[in-house]
Order: sequence, then C-alpha cells, then structure tokens
Amino acid sequence: MRLRLNVLPLLLVLSLVSTAPLHAADGPASDVIAELMAVKLVRGVTNIATCVVELPKQTYLTVKEEGATGFIIGPLKGIGMTIYRALMGASETVLFLVPQPGYYDPMIDPDYVWKGWDVQHTAGAK
Repeated sequence: MRLRLNVLPLLLVLSLVSTAPLHAADGPASDVIAELMAVKLVRGVTNIATCVVELPKQTYLTVKEEGATGFIIGPLKGIGMTIYRALMGASETVLFLVPQPGYYDPMIDPDYVWKGWDVQHTAGAK
C-alpha cells in the first residue's frame, strides 16, 4: 500500500512533465495562424476601401506604356481593376478564416493598390 502511494504522485508528475513540450509547441503556431488571419482580414478591408485608386493607377500605367491611347484604354482598365480589387477584397474579408489560396496568401497581385506603380516594360511608349 505504501508503495502505491509513492508511485501515484510520481506518475502524476511524469505525465505532467512529459506533455509540457506538446503544449509549448502549440502556442507559437496558433499565434502565427492568428496573425496571418488578421493580416488577411486587414488586407481585404483595405482593398475594399482603396479599390477606387485603381482608376488613376491604371490610367497612369497605360499612358506610360501605350502613349496617348492610354487615355482611352486606361480608364477602362481602371474600372475593371476597381471592380476586381473590390471583389477580391470582399472575398478576403469574408473568408479570412480560411487558409486559401496557399497559406493565407493574397488573392490579388499586387496585394495592395499602392504597390506596382512602376512600369515594368515600355513596349508601346515613344
């Protein structure tokens, strides 16, 4: 009987100590996932709020790339990109808990409207 009383506290301590590393490993991963979800939510709300900036952005980029015809094509591209960015922002806002696409990656490239104002190539510019 005395041996049983000594073994029970020892088993209890060993069970608590052996599961401690498992609980420690769950903490940081949960924090990272929560941070990625928050970033996706903020990115979605930001894209909804700033989607109208696509109109001058696309006009500017198209004029730089195509020349004078960009004043006609650019606003049309801007309207399309405004709608596209708003829809992608809304879907990221609604689905911020879902780790898709990839692992909470942006659904649109560039991920914010203020990125990508530089012209990559000037094929049609004179």
